Formats: sequence, C-alpha cells, structure tokens
Amino acid sequence: MRRILRRLSLLLLPLLLLSTQALAGVQLTVDGVADPLKGAVISGVELSQYTTREVSDAQLRRLYGRAPAQVKSSLEPYGYYDATVTGDLQQIGKNWQVTLHVKPGEPVKIAGVELQLDKTAAGIAPIRRAQRAIEHLKGTTLNDAAYEETRDTLSAQLTANGFLDARLITHRVEVNRDDRRAVIKLAWEAGPRYRYGKVDFEGSQFNQGFLDRYVPFKSGDYFSQDQLLALQQALNGADYFAVVNVLPDVDEAKNGVVDVAVQLAPAKRTIYTGGPFIGTDTGVGVRGGIERRWVNRRGHKWKNELVLAQRLKTLSTLYSIPLPGPNQRSYNFGANYRDANTTTSQSRTLELVGNETRQWHGWTRTLGLHALDGTFTVGKRGNEPDNTPGIEHGRSTEVFAEASLSRKQADNPGFVRRGWSLSLAARSTAGSLLSDAGFSQLTADAKWIRAFGAKKRNRLILRGSAAVTWTNDFTALPPQLRFFAGGDRSVRGYGYQSIGPANSDGRVIGGKNLLVASTEVEHYFTRNWGMAAFVDAGNAFSGTDYRPKIGAGLGVRWRSPVGLIRVDFGTPIHDSRNHGIELHVVIGPDL
Repeated sequence: MRRILRRLSLLLLPLLLLSTQALAGVQLTVDGVADPLKGAVISGVELSQYTTREVSDAQLRRLYGRAPAQVKSSLEPYGYYDATVTGDLQQIGKNWQVTLHVKPGEPVKIAGVELQLDKTAAGIAPIRRAQRAIEHLKGTTLNDAAYEETRDTLSAQLTANGFLDARLITHRVEVNRDDRRAVIKLAWEAGPRYRYGKVDFEGSQFNQGFLDRYVPFKSGDYFSQDQLLALQQALNGADYFAVVNVLPDVDEAKNGVVDVAVQLAPAKRTIYTGGPFIGTDTGVGVRGGIERRWVNRRGHKWKNELVLAQRLKTLSTLYSIPLPGPNQRSYNFGANYRDANTTTSQSRTLELVGNETRQWHGWTRTLGLHALDGTFTVGKRGNEPDNTPGIEHGRSTEVFAEASLSRKQADNPGFVRRGWSLSLAARSTAGSLLSDAGFSQLTADAKWIRAFGAKKRNRLILRGSAAVTWTNDFTALPPQLRFFAGGDRSVRGYGYQSIGPANSDGRVIGGKNLLVASTEVEHYFTRNWGMAAFVDAGNAFSGTDYRPKIGAGLGVRWRSPVGLIRVDFGTPIHDSRNHGIELHVVIGPDL
C-alpha cells in the first residue's frame, strides 16, 4: 500500500507543478476615459478582482473575453450607451498585462422632464426646491445616480413636510439610443397633509407643562420633521436627560393628525468635576466643581466651582432659572470671589451679578447688572513688598450694567478647520452713583480659523482684541476693569499682563484702551501632532500714545484626549527692555 501511494505521488507531482506555474496575477490598465468613468470601468470588470489574486491562463482568457461587455454595461449608468472597447493581452514574466482601450462615444442627454405633483405640495418651499432640482436635469448627461438622488430627495421632502401617505406612482426613464435622448417621467400622489396632535412626555422628572415650552410647534400646525429634530436638539441641549427619543406615531395617525411621543430618561442629577491643571498665566493649580443639573421640578440649575492656583484663586456660584422657548431665555444670579496675583497687579474682589441671557437673531445676548468691590495694588514687579515706593494701592466699589453679544460657528468644536467667534460687550455705570468712579467701556474679541493645503493639514488662525474706556477717575478702577497686554492669549513672548502704560516710576498700571492682533500658522505632521509659528502685536494704552509690542515664536500642538494642548515659546522683537524666551501653555478648545 505504501509503495502504491509513493507511485501516485510521483505521478501527481508534475501535474501540481504545472498547475502552480500556470497561475499568475493580472495588471489591469484602462485608458480613454477619466474618473469617474475610469473608476466605474475598473470596478465593473471582473478582471480587476484578480490584481491581487492568482488566475489560471484559461480563466484569464475567459475573463478577458467578457471584459468588453462588462465595460459597456458599467458606462450605461453614466449615460454612455454607445461605447466601443478594444484590448491588449500580454504576458510579462509570470503575470499578465491587460490593457483596455475605451471610447465612450457620445452620451445620452436628458431631452425632457415630465413631472406631475399636486399643486398644494408643489407650493411648499422645500418641496418646490426639490422639484426644481429634478427639472434642472434637463439638458444634462443622463446619470442614474443623479436622477435617483433628486427623485428620492423629493419623496423625502414630501414625507418631511407632512405628506405621510405620498406615493411615487410613475418613475420611468425612457432612453432612445439612436437619438441619444432620454425623457424622465415622474408622478407623485401626495395625499393629505398631516397636522400635529398632542405631545406626550414620558419619563420626565419635571412639573407637568414645563417641557411644553421646548416644543417649537402647536397642536394643529402642519407636520414637519425639521421641527421634530429641533425639539430633540433642544431637549438634548437642556442637559437634563440621558435619553431623548422623539417619535411621531405615524402608524396610529387618524383623520390627518399625528400624535408625538417623547421618551425621556433623566441624566445623572449631580456632576462632580475636578483635577489638576497648568497654565503659564495662572501657574499650577487644581480645580473642583459641583453642578446640579436640576435643583427642583421647575428645572432650575446650580453650578459651583473652586480654583486654587499659584497666581489665581476663585470661588464662584451661579444659579440659573431657565425659561425655555423660541429664544431659550434664562435668568442667572451669581457671585464670584477672586484673588489674582499677576506680574504687575494684585487684587481681592467680590463680584455679584444678575443677568438675562437669550438667543437673539443667531447671537447669544446677555443683559445684566454687576456689583464689584475689593482692594487692589498695581505697579508691582514680581514679588515685591506692597510698601515698595511706586506701587499704587486702592479700594473700589463699582456698580455697572453690562450688555454683550457673542456668536461662534465651527465645523468641529474639538478641532476647528473652518470657524470663527466674535464677542462684543458694553459696560457702564450710572455716573458716580453707587460707584467710586464713573466709567463706560466697549470691548471686542474675534478669532478666525481656516484649514488649507493638502489634506487640510495646515491652519491659519487670526485673532484680535480691541477695547476703549471713558472714565472720570482711572485710579479708582480695579485691575479687572483696566487693560493690560501680554500672556498666552495676548502678546506671547511677554508675561501675563506685563505690558501697558506705566506711572511716573515706570511701573505698569494698565491702560484705558487695548489693541492686540495675532497671526498664527499651524502644520500637522500626523493627525495629532503639529507645530506652529506665530507673530503677535499689541499693547494697552491711554490716550493716543499707542506703541505696539511685538512677540514671535514657535510652538508644539498635540490633540490630546483631554483637548488641544498648545505649548509656545515666544520672544520679544526689537525690545531693549525685554528679552529671552517666554513659555506659554494653553489647554482647551479653539473657540
């Protein structure tokens, strides 16, 4: 038996060797067409499956023979019904080189669009736009994907705008290959337009009726998927719930009325946050916070935070009363104790604030009243004793109104490739009533980010700040209401708030006005690591004596799990009094 098996193996060995030698790979080349036609041809030809697989000679020739028909079939969805295909087959070593020469011919053009739709449905703007998109196909090359996309978009818009029974009763494309003409024929039966019924909230932890304020429609309004999406986004944004499902009960709709069920599950009520941090403006520190997502069944919120750092200590509390609705209003009441010790000043202040915030024409608008009281020193140089000659001391009470507008847009909050932010604020006291100094201020801060270059690996970042103050007693204003330049978010290369107008002893005491601008370019070598080059210029000033300081340098960027980390090394430019390298570290979002 063993001898028989040995003889069989000797007989089969040449056949195995021959079969191994007969297997080869395919190198496929297509010319005569460019993408997307070229990609369609390659994916539609069976030969393309063997560029990474072995194929026998006999199998290759069968596939090669079927290739012309497959090429023609793959071009028809793009409107080319008269293609001609020739090929070359050449063996190069062990592999085969297949070249397909494609002449697509003249494409089929859409000569007409016959579309039938109820006048009531056609009069609704989103549906009308979808209808026009189909009509605009006339005169273009027939493309199955474009036709199907526009057809399905109109069907989707009918459903989204309340025509829940809409049916596509005719959908046909008639092609005349001889004349290279096509006619699209479409007809919809829209049916009745549905309206909203009642909205039921299931699983809410709030008083009955509170969540009704988030609903952007009334019972009896026409059904709209956009409004349902707005309701879901508003409830998610309220930060009350871990689960939000907005479900129109279409299956049970009667007499053209759709009820809506909103399924909710409360989020964790109390949030504890905390941990160490580092910033060159504040030094090393720790931060801790407690937030109550809802205090009571009326949806009130309460947030508290403690910061203990080398040069900054704060304790703040904020109580909010949301008034949900189209403007997303809220009343806010807070207090903030602040002990700040910068390069040039030190202050200990208590601030009370009450304001109203709301959405206003796409902006976040805030109107409020502030009461600020505390002691301060300005004109310091490092850790000098407070009794050093030239250092100025003061105590101030300021009661002022504030109005602000802010807005930002970003394609990705975690890492912006296209976005901007703008903040405007105005503050004013009622003369010297209830205040040690009467003043008025205007401030503006802007930032603009654009990615550019191959694979969007570069970013251009422009930033600017401007402010102006009118006051009858500048010396009574605490450091929070004066302007300084220098630091991580100002003029890099200089210490935090280290530059500005000086007193007669040459000590920086801050200014009435501010003007700062920055240009920065980033390049990312990998998804998470990059470098930056920047130039900052600006200063604080009083009157018209504006002398900008310039700082420039390089930095490292890391998209870490906790956010974007920026490490910059800046140096003053053309400044005889300041020199050396200043380190700047910032952790947080772009906008």
